Amino acid sequence: MSNKSDLLAIGHTAFDYIIQINEFPQPNTSTAINKMRTLFGGAAANVAVVASNLGLKSSLISAVGSDFIRSEYEDKLKNLNIDTEDMIVIEDEKTPTAFVLTDSNNDQISYFYWGAASQFKNSEPPQKAIDSVNAVHLATGDPGFNRRSGEVAHKLGKLISFDPGQDLHMYSKNELEDVLKICNILFGNHHEIKRIQETLKMTIDDLINFGPDIVVTTHGKDGSSICTDEEIKIDAIIRDTVDPTGAGDSYRAGFLNAYVKGEDLETCGKFASSVASFIVEAEGCQTNVPDENMVRDRMEKMWK
Repeated sequence: MSNKSDLLAIGHTAFDYIIQINEFPQPNTSTAINKMRTLFGGAAANVAVVASNLGLKSSLISAVGSDFIRSEYEDKLKNLNIDTEDMIVIEDEKTPTAFVLTDSNNDQISYFYWGAASQFKNSEPPQKAIDSVNAVHLATGDPGFNRRSGEVAHKLGKLISFDPGQDLHMYSKNELEDVLKICNILFGNHHEIKRIQETLKMTIDDLINFGPDIVVTTHGKDGSSICTDEEIKIDAIIRDTVDPTGAGDSYRAGFLNAYVKGEDLETCGKFASSVASFIVEAEGCQTNVPDENMVRDRMEKMWK
């Protein structure tokens, strides 16, 4: 791998409605909303924003609506020097919108309006953008577009990480296998990794033999595990949690930031855990994003 540290994130850019409630309502009932804010999100954009803040030159490809153009969100990405030149703009659609409900136990339910992102399936893979970076992160998004983009990245010899996230249910068994065969790193929370194993009837070792060299599983407050030919367990850095939304995306950005810079896997995990610990301290995915010095300082205090 060259010394360039460029990362292209492919997938959703979204407006997020972050909603706090005491408990989820049963069908045909309602519940009071304690707090609601409109923030910036989308898994691919979260990764690009956090990676850029950490000093990684980042690019982003998402399908967005005309409401994104000249918005505060577009201005923010440009101010972070995130390359959005190849964004897919659908004039007569809305930018994807997420409604994320978090209860008093920090459990979450999300509702997602695809909007412009429904046009991913009709779009060509961004070959020029892929060719200009070292690493491609396939985040939540259309399975077909991710598969086609991954195939281009694979042919060009790029590092490929894959995180289907909450869109995992949209992948057919064949689509999932196609992406896993060509990715280098598979990310998922413990629910998602378990579902992938059940769908493909594979153990973690089977997954690694099948495709990715590295399987990274996040377990929330119970930390994370990094599996290759061995398993490395990483503790979470426990902080007062205001909102867990975006912690997983920030973990991925932190891990990739350290990995493309040549850090060993344990350091990548610790760096990622430290990054995620900042995100949960404030509402929203991009509200409390640290820089590299802040992350390394917290790492040193945690792992003296």
